[in-house]
Amino acid sequence: MAKNTNLDIRQMTFYQVFPRQFSNKQNFEGIIDDLDRIKGLGIDVLYLLPIHPLGIKSRKGVKGSPYSIYDYYAINPEYGTLDDFKKLVSLAHDKGLKVMMDIVINHTSRDSVLTKEHPEWFYHNEKGEFANRIGDWSDITDLDYTNKEVWSYMSDMLYYWAQLVDGFRCDVAPLIPLDFWIEARQRIETLDKSFIWLTESVHPGFIKYLRSLDYDCFTDSEMYQAFDICYDYDIFDYMYHYLDDPSLLNEWIEAIQRQETMYPRNYIKLRSFENHDQKRLRFRTRDEAHFIQMLTFQFFLKGPSFIYNGMEHQATHEPSLFDDDLIVWDENKSVEPLIRRLITLKKDTLFRDGHFNIENQNGAVLVTYEKDNDVLLGIFNLEQQSSIILNLKDGLYTNIFNQKSIEVKQGKVILDQEPMMIRTKKANKQ
Repeated sequence: MAKNTNLDIRQMTFYQVFPRQFSNKQNFEGIIDDLDRIKGLGIDVLYLLPIHPLGIKSRKGVKGSPYSIYDYYAINPEYGTLDDFKKLVSLAHDKGLKVMMDIVINHTSRDSVLTKEHPEWFYHNEKGEFANRIGDWSDITDLDYTNKEVWSYMSDMLYYWAQLVDGFRCDVAPLIPLDFWIEARQRIETLDKSFIWLTESVHPGFIKYLRSLDYDCFTDSEMYQAFDICYDYDIFDYMYHYLDDPSLLNEWIEAIQRQETMYPRNYIKLRSFENHDQKRLRFRTRDEAHFIQMLTFQFFLKGPSFIYNGMEHQATHEPSLFDDDLIVWDENKSVEPLIRRLITLKKDTLFRDGHFNIENQNGAVLVTYEKDNDVLLGIFNLEQQSSIILNLKDGLYTNIFNQKSIEVKQGKVILDQEPMMIRTKKANKQ
């Protein structure tokens, strides 16, 4: 892992905003209008989907994908101007929010500025046409990183934006040479050593597929050489399998536990149960109680938590990437008080430094953090079990999730529909 990664990131919460779908204004001003609410949740990092103009050629949908970039040095005019963006960043900073940009440098739109100015910087098919390595991405064309001029241009571009923001989320970063990312990080550290680097690391099956085509694609373990945070896609399918078939819960829990040995000791995984590429968590959970258990469980996992705009109102609809598709904000379904509570709890130092363990007891999941004499337990009744066994002395404990009492009797706790959290001392253990 990048040796200077700040482990405080493990206690952060990221909030992802898709400006086109976020507000009726569909622009930076609409985000500015909501900064007080976002900060009020306790959010640490405001992460924006790409803010650049989009290509027209082979555009998907009416509006086009925000990942089909026309000009890296410009602002999507539908969102506002560069001054509008700077105003958003400045006001976010005033409220104590960091701002992260989505960086898309594996490819551009098929009619981008660079395709006109430097067509030699791109992959071409046997007909000499702009091309890409992934057939589904028909609205983009891949850059050719064997050309060092591409490295230089992208390094300069990243340096330019790094002077304005606090971090990058890097789209399909494992498809780009790892040495490029290492060099870019070193350069930007001359500006800001606390700059946050998040890679959209990819599914293991996708890595295998690309390698079968003789393309380089780097694993999470490799990406940690340049990045602070990797996506959770190495185990994302296990979660989906569980949500489709509850009998597969144990496979997901075991996959989470394996991360403790697969990655460097100071690894950081982004705990994201939904995002712009995935189905909504509330859509996939069976009822509100299950959603609450899952949402709380997400915050209790080792690594920063992640909210995709609308999740805090239990949105079930996955917004289109290609057309106008505004988020439906429903105050009657708001779980904002819960999220504020979870973000506050996440500041417990055990989430940063505690030794993590997770186990499944027939559908009730127990998460433990231990450090010195301190113990933090999280109990998540994902499959409506009646009880769970804890290695605690019998007695009464406080559920710091809701301040109710928890009785441990003969090592057993009776479960209900709400998550349970206990902060105690090792001295209390048998």
